[in-house]
Amino acid sequence: MESAYINSAWSLLVPVVAIGLAVITRQVLLSLGAGVIVGALLLTNFDPLAALIHIAEAFKGVFWEDGVPNSWVFWQEGGPNTWNIYILLFLVVLGIITSFISLMGGSNAFAEWARQRVKTQQGSQLMTFCLGIFIFIDDYFNSLAVGNISRPITDRQQISRAKLAYMIDSTAAPVCVLTPISSWGAYIIALIGGLLVAHEVTGYTALSAFITIVPMNLYPLFALLMVLAVILLKLDIGPMRQHTENALNGQLFSTERGTPPGSIELQTDRQGKVIDLVLPVVVLIAATIYFMVSTGADALAKDGKPFSILGAFELTDVAKSLVYGGLGGLAVSVVLSVFRSLSISDYAKGLLNGLKAMLPAIYILVFAWMLTGIIGELETGKYLAGLVKDVLNLAYLPLILFIVSGIMAFATGTSWGTFGIMLPIAGDMAGATEISMMLPMFAAVLAGSVFGDHCSPISDTTILSSTGASCHHIDHVVTQLPYALVTASVAAVGFLVLGFTDSTLMALMSSFIVFAIAVGIMKVISNKG
Repeated sequence: MESAYINSAWSLLVPVVAIGLAVITRQVLLSLGAGVIVGALLLTNFDPLAALIHIAEAFKGVFWEDGVPNSWVFWQEGGPNTWNIYILLFLVVLGIITSFISLMGGSNAFAEWARQRVKTQQGSQLMTFCLGIFIFIDDYFNSLAVGNISRPITDRQQISRAKLAYMIDSTAAPVCVLTPISSWGAYIIALIGGLLVAHEVTGYTALSAFITIVPMNLYPLFALLMVLAVILLKLDIGPMRQHTENALNGQLFSTERGTPPGSIELQTDRQGKVIDLVLPVVVLIAATIYFMVSTGADALAKDGKPFSILGAFELTDVAKSLVYGGLGGLAVSVVLSVFRSLSISDYAKGLLNGLKAMLPAIYILVFAWMLTGIIGELETGKYLAGLVKDVLNLAYLPLILFIVSGIMAFATGTSWGTFGIMLPIAGDMAGATEISMMLPMFAAVLAGSVFGDHCSPISDTTILSSTGASCHHIDHVVTQLPYALVTASVAAVGFLVLGFTDSTLMALMSSFIVFAIAVGIMKVISNKG
């Protein structure tokens, strides 16, 4: 019997419970688990036994799709959920790499090298920002790589882990969504291309439409500017101020909640070298990019299409590429460890601590994936999307699409899922009203999706940013929220102006004026705090 709560206002109860409890209790696993239980009860019309079975199926669905194997017989109907499995494997591999680097003394050597060159708090933060811009290939990779590279330096400069997580999260998705040669860009271009064809829009190619949308994509643009403002003007507001003060007193993260995920602090007497950290990371980055292009090229060949960089990124297997790149970095770290005379017990310690450090992030991701799957079954996104169709005034549509996409991404924890639902709706609405508004409406959907995903405690990007910074997840969520809300308000003004004037320049100018005013107010609050 189909649930009576699917595609209804009741479906909103699941994200409300999960997110509300996370904020109130600051216990992420408890909150995600409560959301899973409520969602399963709604899907089974409050039949406890059926709900328990559904939860078990949701857990299995994280690792196995369309059927469950008996023992290790993998040739039955169904197959491994390779995306999720590869992401979890990448986390483990990255944890082991970081552990080996620490055992070899590479982290200490790099921190000492950086200390002699990056001598200020502002310099360490600017370095993190630049790394976030430079590593634009994929948001998962960005979050974890930038965190592991920057953390020894920001720790030395007494930058709180919460602020590091904010800088990572506020550059990862915003950069990826603005870049055509990224996993995000390729996905969005593919969606837009299909919608342009469906609505017989011939004035743009998919790529030119994406590039035209970039200056209209206001939230990511101003999220990046906000990070710069926070760094240059020392804007510590809300909970971030307390974390900053604690860091100056030597407390980089909330110690009362134990060791955060991703923390690997192994004591070693070895005099490591900078290359012990740099070379594995460089190989990891280079190998990941190579495999992203390679897996995309293989997919193009199977479809009988000619090779192109953009086409390769459109069809690339991001998760598999991350694992292959990670294994390349791990191989290099193992080779280097031979020259540092690591013992068998050191290798065992490195493997154990690398896995142990990533287990909290793995637990959270598994629960978050279960929750987002249940939210998808309840069709929460479709319900929210249906609210948009009641709007008649065309000028308000970009603003409304921005808000609804933000709410949807926040509630579901996925920007990609929101893209998939909301972009076709935006295209249909533009086709039925004013076709020239299609690109501004697409921009509003993209911006709102990034905003909602940026704030959501159940977003995997948010979770991985916490892991990369080795920050307690809920601390990252609550400290980032004030900055995200201010940036969203700036973008909202711009989309309102865009809807009424149909001018990208006017939208940018009005947003920048509001942004400057907001930053000025934040500076006053920061100084008074």
